[in-house]
Amino acid sequence: MQNTQNNGSSSHTLSVYVANKPGVLARIAQVFARRGFNIDSLVVSSSMDGNFSRMTITASGESTGLYQIIEAVKKLVDVVHCVDHTGENIVVKELGLIKLAVGPAQRSEVLEIADHFKAKTVDLTERSMILMTTGDTEKLDAMIKLLKKFKIVELVRTGKVVMARGEEET
Repeated sequence: MQNTQNNGSSSHTLSVYVANKPGVLARIAQVFARRGFNIDSLVVSSSMDGNFSRMTITASGESTGLYQIIEAVKKLVDVVHCVDHTGENIVVKELGLIKLAVGPAQRSEVLEIADHFKAKTVDLTERSMILMTTGDTEKLDAMIKLLKKFKIVELVRTGKVVMARGEEET
């Protein structure tokens, strides 16, 4: 998945399948840093086989360096495979939790926005609420933009997770 940013760099979403061992993440992050790529989001979770983990890395930097990064990551001992999903038919989702300081007078307007984005209320008090939403990055960005007129107390996002569609493995 590639997005071109204003400064000429691109955003790429990679999936890296690795041995579930200490230090693997640090070595992969170092490969990105040495080549001037910033890791914008990182999600790591165990695979079905607990001996391995899947990393979904969204990174931005010059496109010319991406090939070098993938090749360098592939050479690391604990890396099984590393794939750039640019142009592939994949499902990309992100989860966001948004805590708002809102009282009863504002609650119905917030709930209308939440309903439009198919968000769920996961906590509600007299003076606050927490919304949970899932979707692509643009959906979360649009919802947050509309909610900025209220007081956002906290915002937590998971970063992107990806999976290949159909029978293909990610």
